[in-house]
Amino acid sequence: MRVLRAAAILALLAGPAYAQDDHVQRYGEEDKDKTYGQIQADKAAAQAYRHSLGNIPDQAAPNDPWGNARGANTTQTAAKPNKGAKPTKTGSNAN
Repeated sequence: MRVLRAAAILALLAGPAYAQDDHVQRYGEEDKDKTYGQIQADKAAAQAYRHSLGNIPDQAAPNDPWGNARGANTTQTAAKPNKGAKPTKTGSNAN
């Protein structure tokens, strides 16, 4: 009875492993020939990809997503130095 159980367990464990072995392509094997339907599907996918590339608009000017949050002239005023501030000495600790 134990031998029968052991054989049944081995058969149940070996079944899924054997089922996976057939479709794995091994190193050095040549690719299988594609069917006519697969070739047509590849051509249709390539054509759809080229068509989708044509739908992308050209971007002439750089996009500034934070432009509305900053304001129109914030970048110009931030670059100018403040004339009322005193220059700091280099090498001294003001703290």
